[in-house]
This record gives sequence, structure tokens and C-alpha cells, in this order.
Amino acid sequence: MEESEKERKAKRPRRETTSPAALINDDVLHCILSRLSAFPFASAACVSKTWNRVCNRILSRPKLASAISLNPSPLAALREVVDKVLSQPIRPHFAIANIGPGMKLKQTLKFMVDRLGSTTPIVVSSVSGVIGRDAVTDEFKEVKWRGDLSDDDDEGVYAHSGIVLTVGYVPGIKVDAIPLCKPKKAPRLEMIDKFVMDIRNYTASVSGSTSPTGIIMFGVGDFDQKPVIEKLDYAMPMKTIIVGDERCPFLYKSGNNSRNIIGSLRCSIDAVALVFANDREKAHGIGDIQFHVALSDGVLAIGQSYKAASVRVNDSEGSTWLTARRERQKDVLDGQQLLDDVNAELENHVQIFEELDQSELYIGVTKRRNYSVGSEKARLKTSLVFHEVIRGDEEYLYVDDVGIRSGDTFQFYLADSRAAKTSCNNVSIAFGNLKLDWETKNCSGRNVDNAINKEEPFGGFIFSCCGRGKPFFDHRNVDSSPFLENFPDMPLAGTFCSGEIARGHSSSIRLGSQEKSSVHCCLHVYSTVYLVMSYTPALEEY
Repeated sequence: MEESEKERKAKRPRRETTSPAALINDDVLHCILSRLSAFPFASAACVSKTWNRVCNRILSRPKLASAISLNPSPLAALREVVDKVLSQPIRPHFAIANIGPGMKLKQTLKFMVDRLGSTTPIVVSSVSGVIGRDAVTDEFKEVKWRGDLSDDDDEGVYAHSGIVLTVGYVPGIKVDAIPLCKPKKAPRLEMIDKFVMDIRNYTASVSGSTSPTGIIMFGVGDFDQKPVIEKLDYAMPMKTIIVGDERCPFLYKSGNNSRNIIGSLRCSIDAVALVFANDREKAHGIGDIQFHVALSDGVLAIGQSYKAASVRVNDSEGSTWLTARRERQKDVLDGQQLLDDVNAELENHVQIFEELDQSELYIGVTKRRNYSVGSEKARLKTSLVFHEVIRGDEEYLYVDDVGIRSGDTFQFYLADSRAAKTSCNNVSIAFGNLKLDWETKNCSGRNVDNAINKEEPFGGFIFSCCGRGKPFFDHRNVDSSPFLENFPDMPLAGTFCSGEIARGHSSSIRLGSQEKSSVHCCLHVYSTVYLVMSYTPALEEY
């Protein structure tokens, strides 16, 4: 019986069909996929195993993408910065959006969640100014808002405009937002302890250790953050870097929905920590991310030291009233006498200091306190804490915040632009030395051309006092100069804030009077904090 045509066709060997995409070699595919924006790139990674492998190779190293927009339309500004940071391949592991006073926190957070996804930890804060590269022109700008116009009067930027957005991809690191939630009737210290334990527990759950690599903090303005930062400084090992903004309105979105607590009449969210912890399950071949912190001081010590005599606390105002004695003297000085001492000292340094402005005058109090978390054994720690001077009269010296005790020693400090400029220059020199150190280590014992294991920066943050900027220095971009001079191509984002948090360890770049001292200072005034994030690839296998 003759075979049917259908049977003959069935016996013919089939020719394998190859899709056009499969015919592209890896190098060409790498070139094409690396030009995609974030969302098409994410889709491309799902096409096939080959495409997924190439996409992972493109994002084998960490990446920071940031942009600012000064568009007077809040919605247009949001679109500009989001479109810019997502215009390249990136997988958002965290996002920080800092907005001008006229933009809305809720709307901004909703927009970010819609575009970046509900599992991305996001913090949105309202700040006094922004630092970064323009999303449209790529021009670098420092913009600090003041009244109806910004300090950048040449551009006529209105106070309601402005946002800087940073999106980070950090392979080998887990990131989440941990809130400090305080029920209205709960003891404050207990809730601070719980906040510290929440950070430890999260870190242990993802890394197997209770020591995070770094923390970026944001605290609300009507809550004294000093006890929080002091407790974190006690509880965290010295290798944990902590930076941030002490006082700013904020909202957050955690990657874990159980941590997304909304403030109410019964509960307030007083701070949030963006916690960076090593991932114990990181893929083979992923290197290490390091945090490096530097500080530009903006205050100078004035005169001699004093010891607090009588101390009264005004809880309703959140202030402290005190008298003091000069070191090794018995006479008690009231507030006016203490300020007279300061003015006399300024007259002796007329070439250095301008006329005394009490809004720029502080006392730095050295506090020796016992700290513990939960049932842990208490340990003594010495810290330097700044309090702004409000005024003085024939009874007391009035300073902001509480926590001062009789017997604590203190010294006056005054904001000074010359000292700040010198300190910025010192930071720039330190960053230059850091680059040289990286290059020296990279070349030592290796082929100079083998750059795969080279440690290099991939992003940075700036937290600068709202009192600094162009009016303080009478020049543009002074606070950003250490980054611009040493890492001109590195993505960076910054803010002008109200209270600068900086806590580092011995191998960090620590400048100023605290460099060799055992006294810790984590909350600064009239300073600029610089955070550099660097990456060292895993060693090649031979």
C-alpha cells in the first residue's frame, strides 16, 4: 500500500526553527540590552536564559542613579526625575526622594510606589534644599530655598519647586525601612530600645549578624533625636556607618508590609532607618560594598570650658535653663555673664569672627552616660552633644533640647564660614588620598590592566546644614566641591537639612577635633556629611 502524503511528511526530518533573537551573539546582545531603560530591561531579562544571563552581567555591579528637577509643576518634576533615573538598566533596591516644601509627601510617595513597585523600600522627606544634576540639562546645582525664592536667584526658582530622587541597586546587600513607632502612652526609652532591636533583628534575619553595613536615618522635627542616635551609637559596632537628616517631615514605605505603620492619634512615627545589611545568600561572584563617611565641620570652639551648675528642664518648650562655673572656679555665672564671656572672646578675635549671632551659637556638652538595650548590662560612653543657644539673661542661659545634667562640662561654639571652607578643603584632600589608596592597593601584586578587582566608588550622598550653601560661603557649590573635585562622574544626591547625622568608624575619613578622641559626636551643627559608597568585585577564580 502506498504511503499517504501525510505519512511521508511525518517521516521527514524536521528542521529546527531558530528565533531571530537566538541568532544574536552575547556581545551584540549586551550592547543592545545595556541601552534599554529600566522597564524594558526587566522584560528582556525574562525572554530566555541567555538574555537573563546577559542582563545579570550588565547589572553585575551596584549602581546609583539620581537626578533633580526644579520644574514648578510638582507632577512634571516627579515625572522628570523618575524618567531620568529609570532611563538606564537598574533594579530598584531602595529609593530616597527629597522634596521642596511646596510638594506633598503623600502624593510623592504614591507616585514613587506606583512607578518603582510596592516591594521597594522608599523614604520621602521634605528638605530645605537639594543638590545634584538636573534631570533635563545634566547641570550640577545646589539649590537652597529661602522665603519665596531660592538662593539661586539667577534662575528664579520658587520655594514650592524641587526634588532630588535617588534609586539604588546594591547586589549583595539587603535594604529595608525600619520605623521608630511610638504609641502615645508608651515609655519613650522603651520604644527607642525596640527600634534598636528591630534594626538588629532585621539585620540578623538577612545577614546572620546583628551589625548592618550602614544606616541612613530620617527623624521628625518635633521629636528630639539625640537619645535615639546616642542609643544607636552605643548599640551598633563601630564598623556600622550612620548618616542622615535629624529633623525633617517624612513618609516611608517598607518592603515588608507589616512595617508600614501609619501615624495616628494613638501612635506616631518619630524616625525611620533605611538599613543596609549584607545578604548571606548573595550570589556567587558578587563582591563587597563599603560605606565611607567624611565630615566638614562648620563651627569653631570659643574660649574656655565650663561646668554646668544648676540645671532646669522646661518640658513644654523642650529646652534647658542652666547656670555654670568656669573650670576650676567656684563663682556661678548666669546666662548674661556667660554670653559676656563669649563676646569678650570675640573681641580678641575680631579678624576671625563676625558680630555674635545667637542663632549660630551653640554649646557642645560632654556627656558621660551609661547605656544599655533591654536587659543588657549597661556600659559607659562619652559623647559630645550640641545644643543651640536660645538666649541668656541675669538668671539662666537658655538652650534647645534636654539631657544636660549638673556637672556636665561644655564649651561654646560659633558657626564660621572660614572654618567650614577649610574643612571642605580637608575633606577634598582626604578623598584624594582615598582614591590614591584604592589605586595603590589595586596595583599592588596585580596586573595594572586587570581592573576587574578594582575598588571604585559608585555613588554618594551629601547631608548639609541648611545654614550653609551660597549665602554662608558667598560662592556656589562649596559643599559639593569635595565630590566634584575627586569623583566628577560619580552619581550623587544631597540635601540641605536641619541637623546632620554622621557616625563612622576608625577606617572612615574622620576629620576635625574628634579625630583622635574617644568622645563620640554623631549629631553635628553647621556641618556637611559626605557618604561615599564603593564596590570591590569578587576575586577572579583561576
